[in-house]
Amino acid sequence: MLFDTHVHLNAYQFEDDMEATIERAFEAGVRYMVVVGFDRETIPRALEIAEAYDTIYAAVGWHPVDAIDMTDEDLDWLEKQAAHPKVVALGEMGLDYHWDKSPKDIQKDVFRKQIALAKKIKLPIIIHNREATEDIIEILQEENAKEIGGIMHCYNDSVDYVQACLDMNFYISLGGPVTFKNAPLPKEVAVQVPLDRLLIETDAPYLAPHPNRGKRNEPAYVKLVAEKIAELRGLSVDELSGATTKNALTFFGIN
Repeated sequence: MLFDTHVHLNAYQFEDDMEATIERAFEAGVRYMVVVGFDRETIPRALEIAEAYDTIYAAVGWHPVDAIDMTDEDLDWLEKQAAHPKVVALGEMGLDYHWDKSPKDIQKDVFRKQIALAKKIKLPIIIHNREATEDIIEILQEENAKEIGGIMHCYNDSVDYVQACLDMNFYISLGGPVTFKNAPLPKEVAVQVPLDRLLIETDAPYLAPHPNRGKRNEPAYVKLVAEKIAELRGLSVDELSGATTKNALTFFGIN
């Protein structure tokens, strides 16, 4: 039994075959999924999908790339969406220094506002990080994010930062890059993270794992992530799948 903790079934890439994609995931043993919305367009779609399937849930947040577009009205709207009974986390939120659409100071402000909202409504958070690890950890510490905990989504940085995340009550989630032949960092992290703080994801339709790299990703492929991490840790796939699913159910508060 597998849990894809971060998937974008609400993306346009699944417009023509979303139901078939979900069925393939169920057939591959993926029982649970969290569909992540990150703006005015993708959040309502995430909620629609979560409403339609018993074991699919939603997370709602505002993506850092689009931080410059976020208004106070958007933040109020986000709080209303987060009250939906199938919403299990706030996010994805964070910092993205790769793209230059939103200035860093605006990204940081929107990030802090979302952490404050998460603490207010008592939901854990999902962190998007691109080339901004030290600033993200600093903000999480300053805002006492330990109070609610969270996920470092698609973690792809040095193992040196892992302990700081664990100390703040965060889980480390790994996706397709752990299977890439030229990606040593996530493999090292996969071995070092305590098993009870490890999660798996696809981030579909992005970051498809080997041997599907470069193609559209989908939640069924989270099994390939589980197989690679199990191999790296010397565990059976059932052991790795069981542990990460248990972790996800605990983190998201799903009975």
